[in-house]
Amino acid sequence: MMERLHHASGTPWEPIVGYSRCVRVGPHVWVSGTTAIDARGDLVGPGDPHAQTRQIVKNIELALQAVGARLEHVVRTRLFVTRIADWEAIGQAHGEAFRDIRPAATMVEVARLIDPRMLVEMEAEAYID
Repeated sequence: MMERLHHASGTPWEPIVGYSRCVRVGPHVWVSGTTAIDARGDLVGPGDPHAQTRQIVKNIELALQAVGARLEHVVRTRLFVTRIADWEAIGQAHGEAFRDIRPAATMVEVARLIDPRMLVEMEAEAYID
């Protein structure tokens, strides 16, 4: 049986809901839905979908690093956005990080996220070859 690594980022929701920020089993890595919360627990970029997406990518990168992966290993992202009209700002921030990596990606509009100030949430999947 392959080793299963878990990484917790310390957000208040992880122990309540019972999930890990990131899980690695063998060469596969899954990053849970990630928002723009910084290391102090504050939301980065209220009202700014580009700033939120950039912070989310940073958070995902830290989670990947915790289990031995990098952004270059990402093969899939999913973006959940509260205003699909913000797609260009969100897409630009996603492209800044993933332009050369080119993962499969999905962006869908949702009614709301756990905090009404949050405009974007992103999941990522990685494969370490």
